Amino acid sequence: MPIPEIVRLLVAVGLSAVLGVAAVTDVRTRKIPNWTVLAAMALFIPWAVVHPLPWDGWALAAAAIAFAVSFGLYSAGLVGAGDSKLFTAVALFAGLGDLPMLAFATALVGGLIALGSLILRPTRALVMAKLKGKGDFGPGVPYGVAIAAAAGLVVWGAALAPGSAAFG
Repeated sequence: MPIPEIVRLLVAVGLSAVLGVAAVTDVRTRKIPNWTVLAAMALFIPWAVVHPLPWDGWALAAAAIAFAVSFGLYSAGLVGAGDSKLFTAVALFAGLGDLPMLAFATALVGGLIALGSLILRPTRALVMAKLKGKGDFGPGVPYGVAIAAAAGLVVWGAALAPGSAAFG
């Protein structure tokens, strides 16, 4: 197996572990540790080394777009700061080619988590609807789980299929 493929697989395993910690912590505390965001960004360095140089620029552009959008969502109170930072970090791995898929998969998984929460707690759903968003409903959807699942899809797809959109 060529060294670039080994590096991609090792980074995918490492990133999966980091994202797993971020997701579990988000479920338990509704906070994503900063070290998981920094670790994801650090894992991008060996990932980028095994790719052609122009791809790195597209990755940085994807991260800039992800930051702008996720910061807007954070400013509107729709996601947490940790969610915004984690999504920006994993956007590096997606690049511009897979950024729409990353965003769609994150929204889809987040929506499924929200739907599951409403189904499991119907009384809370009724109270939320009756108060029309004016009450304090406690912790919201742990989007770290959705981001981790979507990032896993993108990164493992790229690691196992080097010809994917994430590579150019």
